[in-house]
Amino acid sequence: MRNIPIPVDVSRLQFICVKAPCPRIMNKETGELKTDKTTGQTVYEVLFSVEDAFGKIELVKIGVVGEPSVVPGNEVKPVGLVGYVWELSGRWGIAYRATSLLATVTAEARGV
Repeated sequence: MRNIPIPVDVSRLQFICVKAPCPRIMNKETGELKTDKTTGQTVYEVLFSVEDAFGKIELVKIGVVGEPSVVPGNEVKPVGLVGYVWELSGRWGIAYRATSLLATVTAEARGV
C-alpha cells in the first residue's frame, strides 16, 4: 500500500487536548521510541477530541515531532495536519501527523 499524505482542512474543526503528550513507543518489549527520520527527535502522540461544524465529536491521536507544550483542556490548531492510511493484518485506519500544535486563543482567554 502506498503511503500518500492526505492534507486535512482544520479550519472548521475544534481540537481539545484530552490526554497529555507522551512519546510514541515503537517496540513495547525494548521500549524503543519512534523518532523522526529527518531530525532524529522523538515523536509524541497527543489525544484530542475533535468536533466538526455539525457537532460530531471523535477522538483522534495526532503525532508531532518534539514534545508539544499542551495540557488536557487546551484548545489547539494543528499546523500541517495530514493523514496516512495504514493496513496491517486485515485491519486498517488513518494515522495523523502535524508539523506543530498552536494554542488557540478563546474568547474566555481574551476576557470577552
